[in-house]
Amino acid sequence: MTKKSLSVTPAMDLLEYCELEWKGMTPHADQIRKAYGEIYRIHNIGYICRVRGDNYCALRATLFQVLSNGIPFPSWMKEQDITKLPEKLFYSQGCNWIQQYSFGPEKYTGPKAFYKLRKCVDVLKFQWADIYGRKDKKAREKACKLLFMDEESEYKMYEAVKFLMLYQAIDMFEEMKHGQDVPNFCAILFSRDTSLDPFSFMLNHLNTIGDSGGLEQIEMFLLGYTLELHIQTFRLYKYGTEEFEVSFTDVCGRDWHKITLLTEDDRHYNIPVTHQ
Repeated sequence: MTKKSLSVTPAMDLLEYCELEWKGMTPHADQIRKAYGEIYRIHNIGYICRVRGDNYCALRATLFQVLSNGIPFPSWMKEQDITKLPEKLFYSQGCNWIQQYSFGPEKYTGPKAFYKLRKCVDVLKFQWADIYGRKDKKAREKACKLLFMDEESEYKMYEAVKFLMLYQAIDMFEEMKHGQDVPNFCAILFSRDTSLDPFSFMLNHLNTIGDSGGLEQIEMFLLGYTLELHIQTFRLYKYGTEEFEVSFTDVCGRDWHKITLLTEDDRHYNIPVTHQ
């Protein structure tokens, strides 16, 4: 087990954080300060948990809340053994190109990809079930603190989520080809020159996450769909516009759990915490 400092810090006062980080007199700094002031006054957010700002940041901020809040497995994950999905895609659906999956900075792994993906999904499944089974909130928080100090397990979980996003993208792409109804974001996801199909989506987008890039806005919709979450996000640099508060879901009427993120630039995400 490789342990380092917490990748998600304990909650600190929101306005104190703002004062420390945004002391400048530029128009941008003033806009961010006003944004923090509004979410403090109007949205009852009094604290912030800072999230390590690498290229797994969005996945980290999301998964930490899923586990610490005791959110259960998505319904589609309860219906099957998700550790067998890598082999299922390869043998049943002919997606041998998954051998070109990259694990963050670890590039092309060839035939080993299936074994590594299964290990990653197994870690996610075990940790999620273990922490969800702790019904006491303090016990969950303690378990999360230890888990998110363990880089090896932490990164395996993020790669597992990336793979599950790919699995869902493949499924929805096939449904689109057969004229079935899919969420609206799929049309945008597969209309980009860099992701016209699941293979190019993996090569040009998912493979960069954790290495040279993070999740783009459209991929946040896929993340929410995969984990069955309503992801509410305050985009502080968009303060004063209708894009200040967004929800990364276009699937209405679903009884999904909600988490909240906070970003100053659409790259680095922190976790806002409401007043108790």
